[in-house]
Amino acid sequence: MAPSTTVPSASAIEVPETLLKKRKQNEKVREERLAAASAARKASKAKRKVIFKRAESYVKEYVAKEKEEIRLKRAARAAGDFYVTAEPKVYFVIRIRGVNEIAPKPRKILQLLRLLQINNGVFVKVTKATQQMLRLVEPYVTYGEPNLKSVRELIYKRGYGKVNKQRVPLAGNSVIESSLGANDILCVEDLVHEIATAGPHFKQAANFLWPFKLSNPTGGWHQRKFRHFVQGGDFGNRESNINKLIRQMN
Repeated sequence: MAPSTTVPSASAIEVPETLLKKRKQNEKVREERLAAASAARKASKAKRKVIFKRAESYVKEYVAKEKEEIRLKRAARAAGDFYVTAEPKVYFVIRIRGVNEIAPKPRKILQLLRLLQINNGVFVKVTKATQQMLRLVEPYVTYGEPNLKSVRELIYKRGYGKVNKQRVPLAGNSVIESSLGANDILCVEDLVHEIATAGPHFKQAANFLWPFKLSNPTGGWHQRKFRHFVQGGDFGNRESNINKLIRQMN
């Protein structure tokens, strides 16, 4: 008859202390990860609410401004006067000529404006200094006052950000928040509003945007780019007509 063997119960088996510590550590890490994920979800939900409310306020602001302009125009017409629109706050500048036979000073200004290639475009705040710079490089650029629709279409369709000196697509609001969050710019609509209204953080927002790479306009530039816009050419200030050109190049 074979001798009987006794199998120790599960409670009698001693678990090594290191294994117990590892299990506790893993549980703690798991709990921390779940808590962090839950907090991130709550923060994301709160942020979405903030972004939505901001977008709503921007729409109200744009509509109110448009209605006020219509009211002022009607009042001026009724009084037999002319309504003069306010001075532009922002220009969209497009480079239309290359570097052949260009003097050192205009070349340097084009570099400062970040217009390094033909069909590159940038937003510029209108100041006395920028107007003087644009006059010096006028034969090489065309510019004008972009409307809200143009600003929004450019940023949504052609917009890229500068992150660590790299050209990064604006695939999500996180790209904008990581670079401009300190300036209270959290999403694309914040960026559009800051550019369109020449807000207090315009410089940071404009520098964050990589120069826009546009296509040749419908029909090309031909030889008209060697004549001023007012003479039937392409270069120089075209005021609100810049919006038509943006549509052709976007």
